[in-house]
Formats: sequence, C-alpha cells, structure tokens
Amino acid sequence: MTMHRRGALMALAAWLAHAPATQAQGLMQLRIGTVAPKGSSHHQQLLEMGEAWRAAQGPGAKVTVFTDGSQGGEHELLRRLRIGQLQGAMMTVVGLRDIEPSVSALQNLPLLFRSWDEVDAVREKLRAGLEKRFLDKGFVVVAWGDAGWVRFFSKTAAVRPDDFKPLKFFSWGPETEQQALMKGLGYTPVPLETNDVLPALQTGMIQVVPTTPYFALATQVFGPAPHMLDLNWAPVVGAVVVTAKAWEAMSPAAQVALKAAGEKAGVAIRAAARREVEESVEAMRKRGLQVHKPTPEQLKEWTDLAEKLYPKLRGSLVPAETFDEVMAHVKAVRGGR
Repeated sequence: MTMHRRGALMALAAWLAHAPATQAQGLMQLRIGTVAPKGSSHHQQLLEMGEAWRAAQGPGAKVTVFTDGSQGGEHELLRRLRIGQLQGAMMTVVGLRDIEPSVSALQNLPLLFRSWDEVDAVREKLRAGLEKRFLDKGFVVVAWGDAGWVRFFSKTAAVRPDDFKPLKFFSWGPETEQQALMKGLGYTPVPLETNDVLPALQTGMIQVVPTTPYFALATQVFGPAPHMLDLNWAPVVGAVVVTAKAWEAMSPAAQVALKAAGEKAGVAIRAAARREVEESVEAMRKRGLQVHKPTPEQLKEWTDLAEKLYPKLRGSLVPAETFDEVMAHVKAVRGGR
C-alpha cells in the first residue's frame, strides 16, 4: 500500500469517526414520540409526514412513531429529544413551553379565545417569531396543530367555579407554577402524568380532569368522570418539532418534503380536531355522559375568574411581552371591541 493511499484511508477513517452516525452509515432513523392515542387523526398525520420524509431521504431511511405516551409524558419526550433518543415529537404547549415559554400564550390564557378563528389569527401573527425562537433553542417547527377545547370532566356534577373547589384536579406533573396558581385560588391540583389519569380517577385520587372531549373518549376518562362542563376553557395548541441536529442531518430534499408534509398535516390536524370535539361529545352522551351548560350568571362567574387570573399569569406562565402582544392581537381581531 502506498503512503499516499494509506494517508487517504486514514483521513477517511478519521472523518467517519467524527461524522454524525446517520451520515457515516448512509441512513437515518426518524423516531417521533407523542402522547396522542394510536389510530387517532394525530397519529395518522405523523405517519404521513414520516412517509413523505422517508421517501425523500432515500434508501435505508426509517420512521418510527411512538404513540400513547409510550416514551413518557411531554416533559420526558423533551428530555429524550435533547439526549438524541428521539428526533421529533408532537407536543402540546405543556411540553413546548419548556423549550420556548412564549408559546404558552396560545394555551394558558383561559377564556381568552372565543372561536377557532381567533386562535388561528393570533397563532399566525405569532408564528414567525415563535419559529425563530424555537430554532435559536435547537428545534425546528414543522407543523402547527391543535386538539380541541379543554373542558372539565368530573366525577360529580359541577357548574360554578366554587363547585370545583372541594374536588381534586389532575395537573401535569412538572407544572409547578400552574399548581401554585391553582392553590392560591383555593383549588387542589394533584400532579400526575397522562398515563396515570384513568387509574387516579378510578381510585379517587382525583375527581376532575381538564381535557379535550376527544381525549376523554379515547382514554375512557368519561367513564369514572361522567359529568362535563360545556365551557371552552382554553384551546389545546401543539406543534411537531424535530431537533436541529436531526434536521441538519437530513438531505435538502427530505427537509423540503418534511416541511411541505408538515404544512399539509397541520391543516388536516386542525380540521379533524375541531370536528372531533362535537363528535366525541355526542358519542359520550350516548354512553352516559351528562353535559352541563352554564347559565349566563354562571358563565359570568367563570369570566370573572379568568379576568382575575390574567394578572397572575402575565410574567409567570406567560412572558409579559408575549401576554401584551396576544392581548393586542385579540383586540385587533375583534375590530378593537
């Protein structure tokens, strides 16, 4: 072997040793996690996005979608993204705000949005800035979606804010700020992960689950919690993100394909989620769910509670600058009213 050839081989070996594994092996695995149920519209859209990416990435590319929280709750999904066990995830604001806190303005301001049109309009106003902030923190947003309105499912009938004070609420485990706010208002949060909700209801550890009708139906939450307050407390907003490291390891064609598939999936996810709200409620009604619609007087009690919450949320759960920006956008959408 000539010295020149030996030197070339040593240089190649050194490059392979330091190159990303996906490049060195000539293939890439895209592992995506979500707490969404298997077979749901969210799962289906992730599969379609993954297939578009796989076809563009080429031979050897493989996609795996983990559903039902099998990789853990949203905070655990984020941990796995950061250490490279996952390359992508579909998460709600619960997980996304740990990357970029300003995204919480889309989900953590109760009774702010009166319609999906308002949600869409404000999200589009915030979108470019949010995506830039996510990228600065090592994540690429490839799709925006939502999962319906949060409503309160309880073991006993409850229609007024005070009716819920003796009851124990499910609360996302690591959301200590939100739990502190709830306690300050006289409510009792119980920190849990998503997979613990049903057994906690069945054992009496909790009596209230704030969740979407679709999730309540899919996970059978409405069985032990057969009362639903017909109040759109807040939208569940989410996104599909991939790590910047994974994004940079993709071929340019795969990046384009994934972005295009993400835009398409976002539209489909939002349409399906909104349709599924009423479909899910109707399906649960037929199986014993009791729906309680607040009277105008009771509704005012809820809006008063929300107004009382806003100053507490500004600067804590929602960055002050973003809070003010969202309030201005909502006012503009409503024509200044």
